[in-house]
Amino acid sequence: MQPMRRDASEDRATRQRAELFALIRKRGFGRGKIKLASGRESDFYFDLRPITLHPVGATCIGDMIVDALEGLAIDHVGGLAMGAIPIATAVAVAGHQRGRDLGAFFVRKKAKEHGERKLVEGLPKGESLSGRNVVIVEDVTTTGGSALQAVDAVKAEGANVVLVVTIVDRLEGASENFAALRLPFRALFTADEFLKT
Repeated sequence: MQPMRRDASEDRATRQRAELFALIRKRGFGRGKIKLASGRESDFYFDLRPITLHPVGATCIGDMIVDALEGLAIDHVGGLAMGAIPIATAVAVAGHQRGRDLGAFFVRKKAKEHGERKLVEGLPKGESLSGRNVVIVEDVTTTGGSALQAVDAVKAEGANVVLVVTIVDRLEGASENFAALRLPFRALFTADEFLKT
């Protein structure tokens, strides 16, 4: 596979960022009282399932996160079920299309009570995340609690968490919480970008 020219790559990235922003604005952003996963109340919300499961949304998300991983040695991408599953899959597909071998996984909220009773799913029999470089992904980040639950699970398996990536950071403490734990963090978008439009 031929490497993309830098200017073509930059054009694609700019176009995809605009496409994804428009899709989130239309299908995944709203105003009105809502209770967040963190327990806080808010007068705006993001529901990104209609985005991460949309063909254009998944394509843009996969490519944009692979762009964010450029120069990093990453083995696997995943996060907490359910939100991270389509994101990790999109990243694995986009990585494959660019010649990168990125495995996808997901972390259950609690281990299965039957079978192998795994907390981390998606790895072939006999493989684990031990010694692997992983990226934790999620759709919307408020305080970072869901991502940190996934971080704890993969670290317990011996993984090295290189980065946490979210589609939208609500700017409500996640960045500071990750920094306190020395976890690098990147967001494709921040809530203020949507609130001012």
